[in-house]
Amino acid sequence: MLEREREQVAAASRRLAAAGLVVGTAGNVSARAGEAVAISPTGAVLADLAAEQVTVVDLEGRVVAGDLEPSSELALHLGVYRGHGAGAVVHTHAPMATALSCVLDELPCIHYQMLLLGGTVRVAPYATFGTPELAQSVARALDGRAAALMANHGAIAYGADADQAVELSLLLEWACAVYWRAAAIGTPRILDADQRDAVIAAAVERGYGTTKPVPPQGREQREEDR
Repeated sequence: MLEREREQVAAASRRLAAAGLVVGTAGNVSARAGEAVAISPTGAVLADLAAEQVTVVDLEGRVVAGDLEPSSELALHLGVYRGHGAGAVVHTHAPMATALSCVLDELPCIHYQMLLLGGTVRVAPYATFGTPELAQSVARALDGRAAALMANHGAIAYGADADQAVELSLLLEWACAVYWRAAAIGTPRILDADQRDAVIAAAVERGYGTTKPVPPQGREQREEDR
């Protein structure tokens, strides 16, 4: 059951560990297919996670496949699926994100790449891990966003699939590192609403983020230059 999603969860877990966003058993990953969710098991070392270790649950949290108990943050993941239509969820204890979650109420939009996260990143108020209170707090922080920080805890991001959720987690950690370094020098400038709108318009107009072939006239000019 959900063999493809179990493979994706295991691969994403190993990738996050290799990037330093999760250490040991701290963090969890899930991917959804229909009415079922593949999720990393509690207590698993994510750097070594194999697909056969990944547990499958239904949207009520009942185990339907696998031999291991699901992550202690199962309620957190299910809350994101119910509230935001996610295809995959990544929760990390990434060092920069976790550090900023201890001191900020929100991470300002200081770079246009953060628009992929929804702009300003909210910090969900602290609640004990694995509790309904934490799941509810994070679900609210994610309203209109693809990522959030979790106060004195870590970070969360979701996407259409596990690859996208990992990419957004990496982007969030990068943004946290940029803010950290800028704040050490002075007061970081924040992109205002007009600047953010201009970025969105330019990205749409230019097809930003996708590869495009060189137009025929460009290839002809290149040949002439030779």
